[in-house]
Amino acid sequence: MIELRHLRYFIAVAEELHFGRAAERLHMAQPPLSQQIRHLEEQVGFQLFQRTKRKVELTEAGQIFLTESYKILRQLEQAIQTGRQVSRGEAGQLVVGFVSSAAYNVLPEILRAFRAHLPQVKLELHELTTDQQVRWLQENRIDIGFVRPPLEDAALNCQIIFQETLVVALPETHRFGDRPTLSLTDLANENFIIFPRTLAPGLYDQIISLCQQAGFSPNVVQEAIQMQTILSLVAAEMGVAIVPLSLQKLQRLGVVYKSLQEKTPQAAIALTWHKQDTSPIVQQFLSVCQSLF
Repeated sequence: MIELRHLRYFIAVAEELHFGRAAERLHMAQPPLSQQIRHLEEQVGFQLFQRTKRKVELTEAGQIFLTESYKILRQLEQAIQTGRQVSRGEAGQLVVGFVSSAAYNVLPEILRAFRAHLPQVKLELHELTTDQQVRWLQENRIDIGFVRPPLEDAALNCQIIFQETLVVALPETHRFGDRPTLSLTDLANENFIIFPRTLAPGLYDQIISLCQQAGFSPNVVQEAIQMQTILSLVAAEMGVAIVPLSLQKLQRLGVVYKSLQEKTPQAAIALTWHKQDTSPIVQQFLSVCQSLF
C-alpha cells in the first residue's frame, strides 16, 4: 500500500537526484531511503529511477509519476486547508430561509456583512413563509431562518433581532389618501387584505387584535401569501392592509402608507435555528447578526 510518506521520499530523491542529499533533507539515513524507494517501485510496478554509480536520473515513467505526485500533495494541502476553514465556519455552504418582508429590513445588511466577513461561504437563499421555514428546519433543508415569531417548536431557538410598528397601506385613490395619519376607527368599514393565519400566526393575531381593540373585526375579502402580493391587491383597489413599516421601502406604485394614531404592537423578525445545531458556519452567521442587531 502506497502511503503519503512514500510520495514525499520519492519527490525528495527526484528533486535532488542524489540519495545522500535527499536522505539529509528528509533527516533519515540513506539505506532506509533507498529501501523505501525500491518498495515504492515494487508497489507501482515500474522503475522510477535509472541508477548508476555516478548519477541518478528519473525514468520517463518516473517523470510522469513526479508530476502526478505533485498534484496529489497539492490536492491534499487544499483538502486540509478547506477542512480547517469549514471547521472554523469560514468555508462551506449555508442555506437560509426568510419571510419576504425581511428583505426590506434586516436581510440585506446582514447578507452584506456576512459576505464581507466570510466570502468563502456559499449562501443559498429561499423565500419562505414562517410555517414553511419551520418545516424545512425540521427536515434539515435549511440551516437558519428569518421568521415572524412566535414559534411553537421547542426544538428550535427563536431570537428576535428586529421590531417595527405597523402602518396602513391604502390605494393612492382612496378617500383617506390625503390624510397625514389615520385612526383605526376610520377603517371599520373597509375591506381588508391579509395573509392566512397559518403562515404567520403571531403577526396575524396582532393585526386582528388591533382592529378588535378599536371596536371592529376586519372584513377580510382576500388572503395572500406574500406581502408583495398584498400590496399589489391594495394597488388594485381591492382593499386596505395593515403591514409592517419597512414595507414602505417596496415603493409599490399605486399604494400610499399612513401612520396610525393609536399605538400599534411591534411586528418582529426573529432568527430561528436548531437548538442542537453546533455548525461553525451557523454560529458565525449568528455572530454577524447579533453584532448588527
